[in-house]
Amino acid sequence: MPRSLDEIMAQADDLADRFESYEPEPGDRDTVSPLTQLRLAALKRAEAEREIAEAVANARRSDTSWKVIGAAVGTSGEAARQRYGKRAS
Repeated sequence: MPRSLDEIMAQADDLADRFESYEPEPGDRDTVSPLTQLRLAALKRAEAEREIAEAVANARRSDTSWKVIGAAVGTSGEAARQRYGKRAS
């Protein structure tokens, strides 16, 4: 289920707000629920996507080709352009 970068970044902001307002209970320190693990993993993925998008934009500003960018992110140049092209402009 592909999602847009904007959707991923919005979810990251929502998750960050949840984590910042969380107040742990005394027994929470040693136990992490599966749902919390999932939320943490989703936050890390969103943060990584944001870093990738910024790096792609920097690479495009320095005239790096979409083919090279695609290879760096593990896809084709066309797929990279479709995914990151609007944000890199």
